[in-house]
Amino acid sequence: MFLGSHTPRLDDKGRLTLPAKFRDELEGGLVITKGQERCLYVFPMAEFTRISESLRTAPVTAKALRDYSRVFFSSAADDAPDRQGRITIPAPLRTYAGLTRECVVNGANTRVEIWDAQRWQAYLEGQEESFAELSEEVLPGVI
Repeated sequence: MFLGSHTPRLDDKGRLTLPAKFRDELEGGLVITKGQERCLYVFPMAEFTRISESLRTAPVTAKALRDYSRVFFSSAADDAPDRQGRITIPAPLRTYAGLTRECVVNGANTRVEIWDAQRWQAYLEGQEESFAELSEEVLPGVI
């Protein structure tokens, strides 16, 4: 499980150092792809495989599934952290997410999300009030 928020910097070669607490789960390989709200999703290889299997068994007659799968898989890149815990984010993915030097890396349960720091701050400011009010609708009887 990935938890917490971290603020690494993107270097001139498009590399990002993963938080130390995330590295063990990602050292066996990972997949980076486009996520919602213009962030990037980073999945451990096993989780990406599980998602792929779920999408593979869904009906291809569903247009929304075809559209989502095309973008999700065509933008995906596999990688593994180097000895310093760095991953290389391909240029098209950096462009999609608007990544600048300052980034935010968030744990999001089974995945990691990479955000441009300013974009993350704007998103968070817009969501915190509704988050405070949503627990019963999203997690009925849990919290």
